[in-house]
Amino acid sequence: MTDTAEEQGWATAKTLAEALPFIQIYDRETVVIKYGGHAMGEEQVARLFAADAVLLKMLGCHPVIVHGGGPQISRMLDKAGVKSTFVDGLRVTDEATMEVAEMVLSGAINKEIANWITLAGAEADVRGVGLSGKDARLITVEKAVRTKKDPGSKIEEVIDLGYVGEPTAIDPKLIEALIYAEADYIPVIAPIGVSEAGQTYNINADTVAGALAGALGAKRMLLLTDVAGVLDANGDLVRQMTVAEARQAIADGVATGGMIPKLETAIAAVEAGVEAVVILDGRRPHAMLVELFTEHGSGTLICR
Repeated sequence: MTDTAEEQGWATAKTLAEALPFIQIYDRETVVIKYGGHAMGEEQVARLFAADAVLLKMLGCHPVIVHGGGPQISRMLDKAGVKSTFVDGLRVTDEATMEVAEMVLSGAINKEIANWITLAGAEADVRGVGLSGKDARLITVEKAVRTKKDPGSKIEEVIDLGYVGEPTAIDPKLIEALIYAEADYIPVIAPIGVSEAGQTYNINADTVAGALAGALGAKRMLLLTDVAGVLDANGDLVRQMTVAEARQAIADGVATGGMIPKLETAIAAVEAGVEAVVILDGRRPHAMLVELFTEHGSGTLICR
């Protein structure tokens, strides 16, 4: 062994020893991970993510993954010549769009992530299990309602988003059966739900992750995105904020664009019983491990 290799070995051992207190904190705890957007765009990044998810399972955590797929749906709709429109970040979903969304989310993406996890965990027999909210009545939804003020009359008008749903009930029994099974399973969930009447709906993946984290009593929810976290008025990363501070950041316009729904999801999850939510850059290698198993973490932590 060369001096350099030996030094690297000592450095690795030191890192593992320093991680021990944090590993004990998350032992047998549920961590819901929202994985989506551009954080899942490259295969190499996705494979690293799958390997990290397997490592979380091997270290005693119960990772549950909820994935998005907006860019992939858009590409498929473009190929099919179907035009997309958005209201408040939600895709207006007609019947043709819903068909494509379900095919991309529950089919291609869901099974791909589950397969990468199974491949990454082959030696230890950790397996990814691909599901959607339609399985075992996991996610019951009702049609989402949004309103918009008419610029002229100032009257609130109802916007028809089509087949876009909001979760009204989460039945976590199937997920709990998987995460507490004797075998090592990692559930991977597509954000598709079904109404009481049996109609299929597309759901915002952040919303699904928050609702599921609350229903599972998760210790942490990780929102993997393509930014470092919440930035303050000077553009610096905010390491930690309370629910009240998160609300204030929205009200003051410090949080803008796509960060607003992420903070709203984080607030709702904490109020539903999740200990804390972290918004972090999923494109960075091992971002989840840095967040959970080091003192300083990664991204912005939102708690009570």
